[in-house]
Amino acid sequence: MAEGSPRPSDRAGADGLTVAHVIHSLGAGGAEALLVDLAAAAPQHGIRVVVIGLSDAQDARTVPLLRAAGATVYELHGGRYDIGAIARVAAVLRREGVDIVHTHLKHADVVGGLAARLTGRPVVSTLHVIESEPADSRARAQVRLAAAVRSRLFGRVIVLSEAQRRWYERVAPGSPIVLLPNGIRPLVPDRTRAEVRRELDVADGEVLSLTLSLMRPEKGHATLLDAVRRIPAEVPLVAALAGDGELLDHVRATVADDPVLRRRVRVLGFRRDVADLLSAADLVVHPSFEDALPTALICGLSMGIPIVATQVGGIPDIVGDAGELVPAGDADALAAAIGRYAVDAAAREMVGMRGYARFVEKFDVNVWINALKSLYASLRWTAD
Repeated sequence: MAEGSPRPSDRAGADGLTVAHVIHSLGAGGAEALLVDLAAAAPQHGIRVVVIGLSDAQDARTVPLLRAAGATVYELHGGRYDIGAIARVAAVLRREGVDIVHTHLKHADVVGGLAARLTGRPVVSTLHVIESEPADSRARAQVRLAAAVRSRLFGRVIVLSEAQRRWYERVAPGSPIVLLPNGIRPLVPDRTRAEVRRELDVADGEVLSLTLSLMRPEKGHATLLDAVRRIPAEVPLVAALAGDGELLDHVRATVADDPVLRRRVRVLGFRRDVADLLSAADLVVHPSFEDALPTALICGLSMGIPIVATQVGGIPDIVGDAGELVPAGDADALAAAIGRYAVDAAAREMVGMRGYARFVEKFDVNVWINALKSLYASLRWTAD
């Protein structure tokens, strides 16, 4: 066991809470990134954050970010569903004086839930995905095991959207579900819009659409490239795709082999400068086939950028009147929506303003933490 930083002396204050967030690993991912924002903002709400990563990530890039944000970080270096991890997590809970255990993703739900029961701590889980029925029998067994653990041990199961609520009610009927979407800190760019657009070779008068997503089949990059091909040549559009993943090389090769895409598409790979990229963008495009509550779209709202996205999962809960939704996999509809915004600057400004107002009301990190704090307090009261 390795402790990432020494335990601070009562950082949350005499009347504060210490919350342990248990997660499978601390690599690059949406759930991991959200913990960084939570750790940075929680102390001003009287919450001290401990983060426990159960297994090693290929690239543990979130660890230094969590430490810089003020979290106490443990990396346990265990294997998946290592039964010994339950005792190791329990030891951390006791050592850190944890009041509430908050788990993220199936592996952590099982290990963290059992460790919380072992130490008498109340426990809550956030569901970060909407899982269709897995074809693999082992995967189905893992889904059932995690649902059974949550039903028996957890005080609440947090769902992020109405679509996720409907899915989980089918998976685990009767579970103690609460709808509570994630929030983020407002983004602050380090570079100017003009600097980033020069880097991306976006000319004056061109409209820049930005897609922030891991490059996996379910994220819809093939549909997006097909849509870009269908947008008339006179529409002044440049499309930037940021993110790594298993399809990155394939996407790069597809763009390189097509003269229309070579002119219009910038494949950026993994980027840390999300705020800079958004500051340069005129439109956020998200062509996914499935998503529980994509943080990229919340980031778009926070920067006042209109959104074109697919009508799947929790995406409608984010977008509301801050953009346009199209059917997943429909390249014609996606091309038409992107094209409309590309030629209508007034619409982009108006819809972007609505998006920012939506962010302040629903998705700001302080709105999120206040809701979490009320939930934690209710769990403590119930446990007492």
